[in-house]
Amino acid sequence: MKILVLHGPNLNLFGRREPHIYGTTTLAEIDDKLQGLARELKLELAILQSNHEGALIDFFHKHMDHADAAIFNPGGLTQHSVSLHDCIKTMPFPVIEVHMSNLHAREEWRRHSIISSAVKGTVQGFGWRSYLAALRLAAELAQEKKK
Repeated sequence: MKILVLHGPNLNLFGRREPHIYGTTTLAEIDDKLQGLARELKLELAILQSNHEGALIDFFHKHMDHADAAIFNPGGLTQHSVSLHDCIKTMPFPVIEVHMSNLHAREEWRRHSIISSAVKGTVQGFGWRSYLAALRLAAELAQEKKK
């Protein structure tokens, strides 16, 4: 099974950006943890981090017919990207929204995700562990869909 992992704008700065919120784990370390779990679960991952909305959309489109699920941290696009919302709604596989922090425990304007209504569900607030939980869920959802 192939699972997409998409990281949005500024997430390449994990480990340096607001460590009191996001911790000190880098994006490379998160991707390594995901790859380790993927090997354990016998999954193939296709991973992209981009600071550009269009590149994220293009990645979804490129893999639309060849992926079984996706996990996606839209970063700063969470509250505003109608284009990503519409793209996700078109995907024939489940997409899980991921956030390292609990958006509901942060600034008021962060509490609404335009992405959430397009995805299967959201995992948030568990730091880098949010990604691993989302990957396990994505694998289970993809497996159920294949039956």
